Amino acid sequence: MKTIIDLFEQSVEKFGDNPFMWEKKNGKYEATTYKEAMEQIQIVAHGLLDIGIEPKDHIALLSEGRNKWILSELSILYNNAVDIPLSIKLEANEVLFRVNHSDAKYMIVSKQQTEKVDKVKEHFTNIEKIIYLDDNAPNDEKSINFKDVLARGAKHQDTHPESINERKKEITNESWANITYTSGTTSDPKGIILTHRNYTANVEQAYSLMTIPESYKTLLILPLDHCFAHVAGIYSFMGKGASLAMVESGITPLQTLKNIPINIREIKPNLLLSVPALAKNFKKNIDAGIKAKGKFMYGLYKFALRNAYKYNKEGYNKGRGLSALRGILNGLFDAILFKKIRAFFGGHLEFFIGGGALLDIELQRYFYAIGIPMLQGYGLSEATPIISSNALHKHKLGSSGFLVDNLELKILDDNGNELPQGEKGEIVVKGENVMYGYWKNDKSTQETIREGWLHTGDMGYVDKDGFLYVLGRFKSLLISSDGEKYSPEAIEEALTEKTKLIDQVVLHNNQDPYTVGLIYPNYEALKSELKHKHLNLTDEKGQKAGLEMIQAEINEFKKGGKFEGEFPERWLPAAVAILEEGFTEENKMMNSTMKVVRGKVTNFYHKRIDELYTAGAKNITNESNIKSIAKVIGK
Repeated sequence: MKTIIDLFEQSVEKFGDNPFMWEKKNGKYEATTYKEAMEQIQIVAHGLLDIGIEPKDHIALLSEGRNKWILSELSILYNNAVDIPLSIKLEANEVLFRVNHSDAKYMIVSKQQTEKVDKVKEHFTNIEKIIYLDDNAPNDEKSINFKDVLARGAKHQDTHPESINERKKEITNESWANITYTSGTTSDPKGIILTHRNYTANVEQAYSLMTIPESYKTLLILPLDHCFAHVAGIYSFMGKGASLAMVESGITPLQTLKNIPINIREIKPNLLLSVPALAKNFKKNIDAGIKAKGKFMYGLYKFALRNAYKYNKEGYNKGRGLSALRGILNGLFDAILFKKIRAFFGGHLEFFIGGGALLDIELQRYFYAIGIPMLQGYGLSEATPIISSNALHKHKLGSSGFLVDNLELKILDDNGNELPQGEKGEIVVKGENVMYGYWKNDKSTQETIREGWLHTGDMGYVDKDGFLYVLGRFKSLLISSDGEKYSPEAIEEALTEKTKLIDQVVLHNNQDPYTVGLIYPNYEALKSELKHKHLNLTDEKGQKAGLEMIQAEINEFKKGGKFEGEFPERWLPAAVAILEEGFTEENKMMNSTMKVVRGKVTNFYHKRIDELYTAGAKNITNESNIKSIAKVIGK
């Protein structure tokens, strides 16, 4: 098995009558088998050929997850063409950049995404034709409905039955499958060229982490444009004859989000892919549901969790020592409480695979406790993307798991020297899953791939048991005035997770005298806390009291606080700027995978950061912070 087409056709031959795709139609999920999918793909592939798509052409695909998305991508690949999958979270100008930068000649778009395309399509430089998946094409020469592609495909298949097979014969291991764009957390987005073999190699590597019986189902919650969903979702399941279900698309993104828990209960998945933002949302909803059942039930739930945490430890050492005595109690709580929580996920969910960003260990402990472990993995798009992961048979909570098969890994210091086990440095890897390169960016390709080794730009280390720990991006590191470095992500996570009043935080130290923080408070929680003290944020007394309460929460991580010693004090913020607005996708401070775009945040707030190194800035009740709160309350 070397190409994606080989992978698909082997499964059609072995599992032809198995369900491949599930999609909601007329209020219920209906299955498309592997054989039926093959027949549909052949027609679409012939249709694409008939409208003029040539081998190696670039075709942009912009749609929410649905059967037609997978049919379209595989049909593109059958033509030995290259799919340019685009995120539905992109704004119109971002779509324009990617379509033009990728030299896409054709575009496939769904009805929900048409408005974005309409805004910018007159500025497309290479697009010859746009295919409308929902048959809403305008009446012009450049537009065609999907149903017309199907009609032309059926006719072309009758008259030229071998033409797609001839195209297929041209596909090699090194044929390009995708140009997938980075979300641009540190710079402009880059087009990552991934070959057929990049994908099939990473699928093989994924199988060293998880077993997928042909009876398995997954609900594809994550956007299909990302290679994480491609590999761990679509292609890994496809290669084992298992099935994929699509989230029911709502009229709005919020409606689609609300459909997820409903669809989970309907599909009863065995495995789900998740990112930290989704994990937090799941936990929040569970907590709220149990809290609504009253104080006794909520107290019992909290007690059960504390017992499970102490019994499970870090997973690999579960039940060892005196904690074994907690096993009977844990089993009881599992039967009377956690089993009911698992029913929220359909009752068949065995585990999550977590990726996209570092997953807080408290969240890992939580999902482990309720009996559906969220197994943290690590990867990046340039590695197609899976590099390591925890697995049911081998895991250590807090780590990013063990290395996949057929991949080499080294930890290097700043001078490129390999470091011994346990020492921190840059993670570099080498294997068949490493990208072909960046599209139209030889300089970045040469900087990133050196002598076959992919330099990830991430900092980490490997422990004595072979588990990888990822500490964050080198470009995100806090750097003190004496040159010492520290990753801020765990501190930022703790400051938001273990406090009531801090909603978001970004730390900064670029060889400065001390570390500073940009904080967006939870203003509703702040108002509520002040109300108990008969204060409010509309007057200066209340504003100062609110700021002092935020400072008190930060101080809990310093000497004498209840979280003392969790982090070196020099990396905790000595001065903070209170912000009027949070970091969101709308203001471009967050990317589509819900990661803070650190460079954009620090550039936008550079004046506030500079101010934090001036006299009086360490006093949180300074004039700038008072003004920020006053502006928010005044809106």
